[in-house]
Amino acid sequence: MRLSSAVRTAAWGVVAVGVAVPLVRRRARIRPPLVTAAAASAPFALSVALPRSRKRDVALCALQMYAYTVTYQMPNDDPEALERRVRLDYPVRIDRLLGLGEIPNLRLQRWFAAPGRIRKRDQVLVWSHWLWFLFPHGTVAYVLVRHPDRFPRTAALTYAVFDLGLIAYWSAPTAPPWYASLHGRLGEGGDLAVRRMMVEHGEAFWKDGWEPLYSVLGGNPLAAMPSLHFATSLMAAHLLAEAGPVEGAIGWTYALTLGFALVYLGEHYLVDLLAGAALTEGIRAAAPHASPATAAIGRTLQELERRARA
Repeated sequence: MRLSSAVRTAAWGVVAVGVAVPLVRRRARIRPPLVTAAAASAPFALSVALPRSRKRDVALCALQMYAYTVTYQMPNDDPEALERRVRLDYPVRIDRLLGLGEIPNLRLQRWFAAPGRIRKRDQVLVWSHWLWFLFPHGTVAYVLVRHPDRFPRTAALTYAVFDLGLIAYWSAPTAPPWYASLHGRLGEGGDLAVRRMMVEHGEAFWKDGWEPLYSVLGGNPLAAMPSLHFATSLMAAHLLAEAGPVEGAIGWTYALTLGFALVYLGEHYLVDLLAGAALTEGIRAAAPHASPATAAIGRTLQELERRARA
């Protein structure tokens, strides 16, 4: 077998293993670090197996998010063990300080929400939350199509936010406001409990389809700190602003709307958003210092790709 064929075969084997291992992890009782390592190797292997093209770029992003999603969900494989580890109180204490005695979730819901009802403006905010599943990836796709020279940096920064956020989700699983309220940890009484308005509207809008939809998208309810909803949207706003003023206006409008929605709807504490913003700005600040290492990895992958094509 020629060297190029051997390299391509090995690369495709790594891709296949990376896709297959998460699918059988529970049945085969594969340990989480091995699952993540296998899944995370697949995008690198694919960049060796296939020459650079727009289709390959899309596939790389899909494999990256596949590895992220698997790693994000694995702590919830054992919900009881996860609940024993969850942090409930420290974000409440911090948010009470930030809110001058009252957590911002309660204050915003008291000011703007109608008890027992979901108003039109609430629905707009709920939909801004749901659209998050498209916005960061839509930003990467937009840059790939309209500004392909910016794509490598856009993809690297976007998915670095996703991946680094996982460290906190694994090391210190933290409950969102609605969960703490459900367990009576906010000191509330009666109708002062933090409502989870996204679920209220979801049940009314999707009806019988809500439960299966939420079971697919929910994944891990105890992964609130930092808020990757806000962090990735903030990164998208920065990257869109670099692409142009109109794109930047759209990005910042969405990020700020989502930030308000996440607190108002009871999905995140304000401190979760601040931690998410710190994560994004930290990655942006560190990116120039990390470029030599990433360039070295890129050169290694390019050399392997060259050998696979030789």
